[in-house]
Amino acid sequence: MKKRKIKKAFKRLFNLPPGLDLFKYVVNKLENISFRAKKSTYVAYPSNLMLEVTNYCNLHCITCAREYAFGADMAIGHMDINLLKKIIDQAYPYIDSVGLTGLGEPTLYKHLPEALRYIKAKNKGIITSMSTNASISASVDKIREIKNDIDTIQVSIDGIGEVYNSIRKNGNYDKFLQNLIQISEIVSGSEVDIALNTVVVKENFRQMSDLIRLAHDLKLTNMNFTIFNLASVTDIPIEYYDFYHTKEFLDELSKAKDTAQKYPEIDVTFWDYKTENGFDKCHYPFNHFYVSWDGYMPPCCAKPFPKIMNFGDFNNSSLIDILNSDGIRQFRELSYKNITPDFCQKCNYIDLKPIKK
Repeated sequence: MKKRKIKKAFKRLFNLPPGLDLFKYVVNKLENISFRAKKSTYVAYPSNLMLEVTNYCNLHCITCAREYAFGADMAIGHMDINLLKKIIDQAYPYIDSVGLTGLGEPTLYKHLPEALRYIKAKNKGIITSMSTNASISASVDKIREIKNDIDTIQVSIDGIGEVYNSIRKNGNYDKFLQNLIQISEIVSGSEVDIALNTVVVKENFRQMSDLIRLAHDLKLTNMNFTIFNLASVTDIPIEYYDFYHTKEFLDELSKAKDTAQKYPEIDVTFWDYKTENGFDKCHYPFNHFYVSWDGYMPPCCAKPFPKIMNFGDFNNSSLIDILNSDGIRQFRELSYKNITPDFCQKCNYIDLKPIKK
């Protein structure tokens, strides 16, 4: 979301690490730029990390990778707080942002307040975020506790009313909306941004404009629409992507854009649907890294199942060694050649044809 990203960039700029740590930070940035310019398969320390603090969840959403075959076989648990601290220690002073999000509901993680305090104690300019379904009372209580240490709270809202209930199984829209209003009131006047996020699917695409109007009614200023990613959705064929080229969908997309123009105070963003897709478009092998709750690094957040593939174990290896392991370096080499690994088949970064409207 453009306005929010600019705001966070300025916050980071004015709170860079001090002294020798600033020197290390700058040198690391230059090293990463140099690696990319030379098309090297090596990277320096990362700017961004996504830590799956838990993969427990109270919902069973039809858009979630955990609800299909890979998810049925995954190990379930919470990240050891000492492992989290170890990773942050290795990432500092180079890290710019940390997302405490994965296949679970992060407000179910009992160490969430401690984790955020630890990150901010390193440097208050590190941008922290999480994604929540905001559907349980504990979410409201936990956000009240962490509001001084979190920068962005992304709230998943895949519809309104019964459409929401049909997509987010076990959810209750009325309860969700009540929680969302309470969360908005809790962070009101603070620097915390609430960002609504919708995965657009056949069940909810006709509500895109309604969701923008809802954001306006709730006085929320960030609304994002993204596309269903089929990378780990084993039960749905790749032909599902054809839906995003149908006239009925494109008409609703056009209406949503027109609606967004009526509410300039809301930063409404849509996926990049016009440019050609391919593995060379994916940034995950280079600068956005995911760590599972048990300490493994799978290739990305769209298919975050270490049993299927991972590049290393943070319990036994260092951050920089994992980021430059043979497996991930092979991914980067394929990216430069725009050759899609078998692991990435059906990903919307690869297989969603550009929408030419």
